[in-house]
Amino acid sequence: MNTAEMTAKIAAGHGFIAALDQSGGSTPKALKGYGIEEGAWADDAGMFDLIHQMRVRIITSPTFTGDKVIAAILFERTMDGQANGTPVPQALHDRGVVPFLKIDKGLEDEANGVQLMKPMPGLDALLTRAATLGLFGTKERSVINFANRQGIAAIIAQQFEVAQQVLGQGMVPIIEPEVNIESPERAEADAILADELKKALDAMTGDAKVMLKLSLPANRGQYATLAAHPRVLKVVALSGGFHRAEACGELARNKGMIASFSRALLEDLRFQMTDAEFDASLGAAIDEIYTASVEKTADAA
Repeated sequence: MNTAEMTAKIAAGHGFIAALDQSGGSTPKALKGYGIEEGAWADDAGMFDLIHQMRVRIITSPTFTGDKVIAAILFERTMDGQANGTPVPQALHDRGVVPFLKIDKGLEDEANGVQLMKPMPGLDALLTRAATLGLFGTKERSVINFANRQGIAAIIAQQFEVAQQVLGQGMVPIIEPEVNIESPERAEADAILADELKKALDAMTGDAKVMLKLSLPANRGQYATLAAHPRVLKVVALSGGFHRAEACGELARNKGMIASFSRALLEDLRFQMTDAEFDASLGAAIDEIYTASVEKTADAA
């Protein structure tokens, strides 16, 4: 797929994005969910090898195609790895799946109710390498824990600064200011975030577009205006800790949003499954998330 084809596929949004980008501290939890207990690896290299094997099993499954999975977000090691002898980005292209790269290096300690992204040394070199490998865009995550406008404004300023760096390399950034769904101020944080995002989008110059990856809102339809903004290619939703059934239920009530799920996609997959069992379980999850992404309920807003 060339850039124009990938852009059109994302803009159409007829499917969802698989988030296969667990890294660092989240990897042991992901492996445990997959049925591999901590202690099954001797070092970080062994741990990352196991998570890579899981990801390869997913992306090479006959159920994982661009018909319903329009894109996948990769960890840097996955981008550099192979799937049955084929570079992972090319393996995704071959299946009609648009590849993205997670570029953030984790979160700073909380300040003003939010967690900014840690510095990203060598980002330009990483972006150049990713573009050469055929990746379409990036994903960068911050976290909002409380409805603090100063903190949320700082997150948006940082996110858009990084986004401009990504756009400068000819790639499309997924801006991810995640609102913690356990926050006692979740609805208020959603509202402030929507306002600050609109301000930043309105201030963009030229004709470049970004993507937004947002938590499922406390009030349905909260992000409808953002989805229609001329600077937004697509708004995608993270599951944020919801189990798949609940996440899909919430997603189906929000027009203009498609899924970009990680845990909710993988929650039923186990290392011990036969290939037939694995493919059937993954296929059922893909079908459920696809339906919630493209078929909205009658009361959706």
